[in-house]
Amino acid sequence: MGIDGKMGWRMILIEKEEVEIIVHIDYSFGIVSTVMSIIEWVVIGYLALRVYKRLSAKPKVWKVILAIFVGLFSFTINMEWFHTFVKIPILPLGVWILYAVLNRKEDRWDTYRRFAWIGFLANFIFLAGTLLTIPVQSLIYPENNLSTYISGTKEASINVIHPAGEGRTLDEVELKKQLSDMKQVEFDSERWYQEMDGQNSKNERFPYQLVGTSPKWGSGQDSDIYMENNGRGILISTPKTQYYFRFSQSVLEVVER
Repeated sequence: MGIDGKMGWRMILIEKEEVEIIVHIDYSFGIVSTVMSIIEWVVIGYLALRVYKRLSAKPKVWKVILAIFVGLFSFTINMEWFHTFVKIPILPLGVWILYAVLNRKEDRWDTYRRFAWIGFLANFIFLAGTLLTIPVQSLIYPENNLSTYISGTKEASINVIHPAGEGRTLDEVELKKQLSDMKQVEFDSERWYQEMDGQNSKNERFPYQLVGTSPKWGSGQDSDIYMENNGRGILISTPKTQYYFRFSQSVLEVVER
């Protein structure tokens, strides 16, 4: 009831707090290796299906799959090829295991031996896939190209990981502008270490870690990115190796106090 005796309406303002939901999707999977893995398993499945159709007495499918997976076990030699570890199968351990188990009963080994050998053959299919992935990956995502590791800079920032880096912040506009013009430069890590006078030096060549960037979609690159103290160099550290790139101008700016 209002002051003048007339019925009035009261407006009740309800403030709704807006909740911002941020969904982070990790796109760092390797599209080349994923597609190659699918092709490898398709080839293995095709070989197994051909053998299965030729059998007069059809074994249970789960037993066929088990025989293939046991056949995968092998003695291998590990080698590094273009910064990638490859496994070269030598001895068919899984085939021998199945033979020892199934040969005790008549015809069982004859039924599953082909599938066991398909399992061992699968090791060579995986090896071929790995060797083919290396040049394809390098062609689509060159390891010496900075855009492979830094494609998006929308949320880029720097973390100070050494006291020598205090008092500066990232110039995001300058970073984005110079990314396409950065050049890879050879470096001598031993000389850098000596210039810093060892681990106890108060000077650090890379006192910043660049975060908030994203690699090129599908590259599968998982790397740590460090920025030089003068803001004119970036060190890309991957599980395999390191790459050093140079800016033409500094991408750091002094924080005004």
